[in-house]
Amino acid sequence: MDGIARFASHVADTPFDALPPEAVAATKTYLLDSLGVGMVGSIAPYAAELTGLNGGTGSAAGMARVLAQGAERLPAAGAAFCNAYQIHNSEFDCVHEEAVVHPMAVMLGAALAHLDRTGGQASGKELLAAVATAIDLAAGIGVASKAGLRFFRPATAGGFGATMVVGRLMSFDAQTLIDACGNAYSQMGGTMQAHTEGSPLLAMQVGFNARNAVIACDMAAAGIAGPQNVLEGPFGYFNLFEGEYDLAPVVESLGQTWRITEVAHKPFPSGRATHGLVDAVLQMQREHGFAAAEVASVSADVPPLTQRLIGRPVKNDMAVGYARLCGQYAVASALMTGGLGIADFAPAAIADPARLELAGRVTITADGNPDPNALSPITVTVRLANGQEHARTLTTIYGNPANPMTREAHLDKFRTNARAAARPLTDDAIAALIAMVDDLEHQPSTAPLLALAFGEKP
Repeated sequence: MDGIARFASHVADTPFDALPPEAVAATKTYLLDSLGVGMVGSIAPYAAELTGLNGGTGSAAGMARVLAQGAERLPAAGAAFCNAYQIHNSEFDCVHEEAVVHPMAVMLGAALAHLDRTGGQASGKELLAAVATAIDLAAGIGVASKAGLRFFRPATAGGFGATMVVGRLMSFDAQTLIDACGNAYSQMGGTMQAHTEGSPLLAMQVGFNARNAVIACDMAAAGIAGPQNVLEGPFGYFNLFEGEYDLAPVVESLGQTWRITEVAHKPFPSGRATHGLVDAVLQMQREHGFAAAEVASVSADVPPLTQRLIGRPVKNDMAVGYARLCGQYAVASALMTGGLGIADFAPAAIADPARLELAGRVTITADGNPDPNALSPITVTVRLANGQEHARTLTTIYGNPANPMTREAHLDKFRTNARAAARPLTDDAIAALIAMVDDLEHQPSTAPLLALAFGEKP
């Protein structure tokens, strides 16, 4: 039996009441976090242009909105694309580190579009159960893989998860979910080339798979059966997209290990692989009190995957997507500003000569870690002009469940993002949305949640 059948049964047949409290709490946390990230993503390059490109005409029925882009409604597949792009385009969305999967971007982008086109017919419990069970598939794929990244796993594995979420919200049985995943797999794509180049297509690949998930489920609802053995078949996902894998332990853990509880926050709007470096230098700067002007050099010893993901050289005229994935730039910005936020990726900041000069004195070296998917441990050494040297080794990066953001830090991140959106939420709306997500399992309809998220009164 192909593993997709076990995942489909898990998603289709697991009631909300089977979710442990920690899984419900984590799902709420990352739903709210991802909504905020999607809102601030509305100010990123190409967000407005993509909303326009995916527009259409028609009545509100069957149409859906895009976070922080106004009242205009798009065909649901187009709205899914734009929402998912906005959730990922700032590199601010949550991540399952072991899997190297951003599980919410594709999933919530597609879910918002489907819920909106149906007027929020699903209950809060159904949304929570759909997301929590589908993340077991999206993250489980990455956990099972023993190979390095060739395809952009957040988009591809996330595409399977998004299909499961939308299918669950459409009340599919297990077989129809399998058909929908076959339809999604037949459209699947997204390689690491966009990541290597820092191209805006990186986040758009997340959007493509969210769009395809909606289409795949509509096809399955119309009775179109997709390929069945999409994970482990001879030309299935693992053999073509990944390589070496071991899915059995992941499948056996379904219903016992809830992958949503393993998801990490991203406190900084940059590639997760930069977070350890940024956290380490900020810790040392706070502890020893040195200023950026006193830093002679910084060196970081990191796993090969981390070096591959963010070891790109700083350069003049960096695109914002390139800068977000440049460890040198992230470290220099953190040292100069005492943190790392959305403003550090504005054009003026990226072009700042002093910041670029400091970034050029940061060295990132692969340490020989044999795990192709490891992002830690990392060791960062700061050398000061007066000859002093400070070093910090981190095994668990800030934002990981074992080193989490506090609830207040999480809520501050959401508030900041919601206020910085192209169409900001009011403070009253922000408070109401936080309260709504906190109480989501008691909401008979998701329509009030959608109204608040899209800037309307519930």
